[in-house]
Amino acid sequence: MSDAKAADDRSAAPAQFDPGRVPHVAYNQVLEGQPAIVTGANSGIGEAVALGLAQAGADVAVNYVTHPETAEEVAHKIEGFGRRAIVVKADVSKEDEVEAMYAKAIAEFGTLHISVSNAGLQQDSPLVSMTLAQWEKVISVNLTGQFLCQRAAAREFLRRGVVKGVSLAAGKMICMSSVHQQIAWAGHVNYASSKGGIMMLMQSMAQELAPHFVRVNAIGPGAIRTPINKPAWSTPEAYADLMTLVPYKRIGEPDDIAQAAVWLASDAADYVTGTTMFVDGGMTLYPGFATGG
Repeated sequence: MSDAKAADDRSAAPAQFDPGRVPHVAYNQVLEGQPAIVTGANSGIGEAVALGLAQAGADVAVNYVTHPETAEEVAHKIEGFGRRAIVVKADVSKEDEVEAMYAKAIAEFGTLHISVSNAGLQQDSPLVSMTLAQWEKVISVNLTGQFLCQRAAAREFLRRGVVKGVSLAAGKMICMSSVHQQIAWAGHVNYASSKGGIMMLMQSMAQELAPHFVRVNAIGPGAIRTPINKPAWSTPEAYADLMTLVPYKRIGEPDDIAQAAVWLASDAADYVTGTTMFVDGGMTLYPGFATGG
């Protein structure tokens, strides 16, 4: 067998999850004195981001809308890292609840430096049977929710300005998007539309706020091991099928997203604004075309 043929066979072989390929990278203390708020922080990616920011030195407001007990668990973990944490219930699609949430976080911590809009949901349906309620619910949480949260954050960042010795930026916004801001997704037109909207929301905010030293970026996760998508990775058959979409041949971990969020929030990324960082193992490389389409 030729080397090229062997490589093709390896790349096409069903992938089994290998725990040895999961990185375990310590967080540097790069966010001290920079309080953060993370929406949808009581599970999955939001939880990992909240914990990552805390390990990097930030106090964190943990937002949730259901399951307060899991939000409290996340807050206790943050406190275990020696940081302060508060738990705040708010539906991000409701303007009054968002305003109250940010006011509470600012009152508790004195200000905010980092705002991570992560809360989101799916209500999947074929186009012809999707209801207006399903469309509006996903858009209101995933897109309008990000607008409301980042507007509240921008007001605080502009009010306070740059704090010398703490951060080179007046504030850092991170919008949680998806590979589906770029990859069409039949049966999910509401979700994909919300993520495409987030891309333009993020870029427009970045353009407007850059002169005020506020940086705005997005993270586009690919296939990440979270409870919401457990059927896609919980069996060997499902995992092998999923890996046909991931050139790097491993599922992403929530901490992969948290590491990206910490970097984007740090001064190491000070010249980065208006961009989406895809953390997807190459999913946006359209692996179906690796053999010519």
